[in-house]
Amino acid sequence: MKRRTFLAGVGATGLGLIASPAIVRAANDSPLKFGVLTDMTGLFADNGGAGSVAAAQLAIEECGGKALGKPIQIIQADHLNKPDVGGNIARQWYDQEGVDVILDVPVSSVCIAVQTFAKERNKMFITSAGGSADLSGKFCSPNFIQWTYNTYALANVAAKAMIQRGDNTFFFIVADYAFGHALERDVTEVAVKGGGKALGRAPHPINTADFSSQLLTAKSSGAKVIAVANAGSDTQNVIKQAEEFGLMGGDQKMIALLLDVNDIRSVGLKSAQGLLVTSGFYWNMDDRTREFSKRYAAKMGKPPSMMQAGVYSSTLNYIKSVEAANTKDPAAVVKDLQGRTFDDAFLRNGKLRPDNLMVHDMYLAEVRKQSEVKDPYDVLKILSTVKADEAFAPLSASACPMVTAKK
Repeated sequence: MKRRTFLAGVGATGLGLIASPAIVRAANDSPLKFGVLTDMTGLFADNGGAGSVAAAQLAIEECGGKALGKPIQIIQADHLNKPDVGGNIARQWYDQEGVDVILDVPVSSVCIAVQTFAKERNKMFITSAGGSADLSGKFCSPNFIQWTYNTYALANVAAKAMIQRGDNTFFFIVADYAFGHALERDVTEVAVKGGGKALGRAPHPINTADFSSQLLTAKSSGAKVIAVANAGSDTQNVIKQAEEFGLMGGDQKMIALLLDVNDIRSVGLKSAQGLLVTSGFYWNMDDRTREFSKRYAAKMGKPPSMMQAGVYSSTLNYIKSVEAANTKDPAAVVKDLQGRTFDDAFLRNGKLRPDNLMVHDMYLAEVRKQSEVKDPYDVLKILSTVKADEAFAPLSASACPMVTAKK
């Protein structure tokens, strides 16, 4: 699959230029430039991809298309879900394209690669789609922000709800990469704290079509909960095949730890109804989410996912802090962001912590029954709100060196 890079905006530079000292000096006066690095065609495209680009564009339009008195430019690329590809694009964007901030970036291992170059080049990187709690933990950096969610919050909301219902033994179907490993670890921690335990795991490589072996192993484990620790089309395929194996609606319960509207639409309500879901955003939650989602749907023809809403929010607030700090310097921008509280179409009760994790209210939701759905996209019902300081791990437990150095 060939990687494609698209340029938009006035004066976008060509590929392959070498940054001279004169160019570096001129960059201080250049327009703000965003790079949306995402999955355009693979298993995370539904919840990121072109929709993440559209979300960033909405935020730019809302700010009048300018920052520091100059037009904002945006470019985009497909990282093919490969860390080496994502890292190379990040290096090229920072070094040759003059990109100030990289946005979105599904796949935690790709995030780790991008983080390295953001720190080395003293540029910004804000992920909306990277979920491993390690990104703002042991891999944290002054130039990186984890904006939308992390694996601890996903685990803490949905897994805790299962334990409170008496379903306290877990078997994991795990994506065999950084995100899946972190999600399994965090759910296990929540389960053990609640008096439960993990009975086993069945790993799988990314982008798997056949989950029969994993599902049969999960079924024979006797666990009360089969926890699906993956994302995108992998999650979709597990749920579809679980129904075929008679695992949906039976004695064993299934939780999809990262499931969004587009995933549910792909799976179908017949298969997904009744699943518990953790989310940081739902398009039909209230008037503000509906107003933003209406503008988004005008571009994309459907409501945004949690990750796409996170791209909008992170882009919008990054621009506001650049304006407030009157500079693109990452340290000054992060300082302004950490000094504010956030309440917008996505963030509620939001606060950027010293480990550069954006904590905010999260929601426990349930996939509606077929009989309850009138709008084909209104597929979730919010069961409860989990406040920011309850949803995310406390700062005192952070493994981030920026925090531990101060303890």
